[in-house]
Amino acid sequence: MITLKRIVPKVISPLSNQIIYRLPVMTKNDLSDSNVISPPVKGKAKEGGKISLKCPKGMRDYTPAQMAVRQMVFDKIHKCFRKHGAVQIDTPVMELKEILTGKYGEDSKLIYELEDQGGEILALRYDLTVPFARYVASKKLQNIKRYQIARVYRRDNISIAKGRFREFYQCDIDFAGEYEAMLPDSECVKIVCDILKEMGMNNFTIKVNHRKILDGIFEYCGVPESEFRPICSAVDKLDKEPWETVKQEMVEVKKLDPAVADKIGVLIQKKGLLDLVEELEKSDLSQNKNVTKGLSDIRLLLEYCELYNCVDHVSFDLSLARGLDYYTGVIFEAVLHPDESDENVGSVAGGGRYDNLVGMFAPKGRSIPCVGVSIGIERLFAIMERRMQNCRTSAVQVMVVSGQKGMLRERMKLLNLLWESDVNAEMLYKANPKLLTQFQHAETQGIPVLAILGESELAEGKVKLRNTATKEEELVDRDNVVDRIWEMVLYTEPDL
Repeated sequence: MITLKRIVPKVISPLSNQIIYRLPVMTKNDLSDSNVISPPVKGKAKEGGKISLKCPKGMRDYTPAQMAVRQMVFDKIHKCFRKHGAVQIDTPVMELKEILTGKYGEDSKLIYELEDQGGEILALRYDLTVPFARYVASKKLQNIKRYQIARVYRRDNISIAKGRFREFYQCDIDFAGEYEAMLPDSECVKIVCDILKEMGMNNFTIKVNHRKILDGIFEYCGVPESEFRPICSAVDKLDKEPWETVKQEMVEVKKLDPAVADKIGVLIQKKGLLDLVEELEKSDLSQNKNVTKGLSDIRLLLEYCELYNCVDHVSFDLSLARGLDYYTGVIFEAVLHPDESDENVGSVAGGGRYDNLVGMFAPKGRSIPCVGVSIGIERLFAIMERRMQNCRTSAVQVMVVSGQKGMLRERMKLLNLLWESDVNAEMLYKANPKLLTQFQHAETQGIPVLAILGESELAEGKVKLRNTATKEEELVDRDNVVDRIWEMVLYTEPDL
């Protein structure tokens, strides 16, 4: 008999290197907010006092049902990154504080700073981009296409519904090195498009803009160069606040002339594609060298996005600012439209070009151009968890059972045979469990195949295999049981 072991679809977890197949059944209760942030529960401390057993604010435990969804999402992202030729790295969860400070603009206040650790002033990483730039500089790399999936930490306001926490995962892919203009930039847009579609989300927009265009607009409107970044941070809030609120911040907090703010408001609310590029090229703005450079890049980016068949999801949006200080060129951000989620979750991916960041760490300021994108995975989890109500949490494919007494050792022998053949299998940890109890366990856990042993099967050198879903049974020679199980699993396990 031909073995199908090698063609059974398997997915390698990017976090644990475990083999995952199709992930007992997840219910709405498993995904309730009470399971997301633990309620305050009092327990007794060793010295008689009371302690709270809840998770820290903005951090959470994950149920098996939630982990099943998360693992499935991670696997899809891991597969997409590798499809585009990226290699995986990892960096410490803590960095020297001086590495992180001064890179995030007004968001620097969200960095978790730690106490002196034996002479080192440390902080928890805020994102994966700055540690990656430090990595490139320290390894003296000239080019690398890398991805990283890891936790980051921010002292941010918490919103469970929007997937905003203080401890969360980021999934980043970045291109470091000298390449032809807009080739890696457009591939970042394509990657975001592919990942969102792979999640079953088709109604989204990837906004693109250029930091040089924004700087040119600010210069054209009369903003002092020293105020470019603070004004950029204010513009970055337009996806959450109306223009009147943003203008108020510019005028009252940033002390910008109201007339200058009005000129900015007229321009940054424009959006389009090549039509907007052509409009700006014909306007007085085109006299600004920053705007000219930015429009040239955007035109090329849009042309490449059309070749990659993703331009239908792209919008050239002058209101997009991305508040982080290290961006120098093209920036992008993906947002879902309301019908893709129960409410507005905000952006689900973002990134851009940061050509000077590595130079901040490299000897003699050696600059390595970089561009990358980060998937807002927690916000995608919040949506996927609400959508997926019937997802298996166990990877077990076969349950070894018996309805007769004294079969424990025989069950263990068969269980070991399956394990050594790379089959995910288990049994109940009782010497003589009832047959009905074993059947019910398999149905509850969604285990697709039962391997049934009895005295008659042992005497004949056979194993009875039962399809849990259809209740069909067949006798199989013990020498062929593994091959037949792989055949059954191939047709009973749904795709991820």
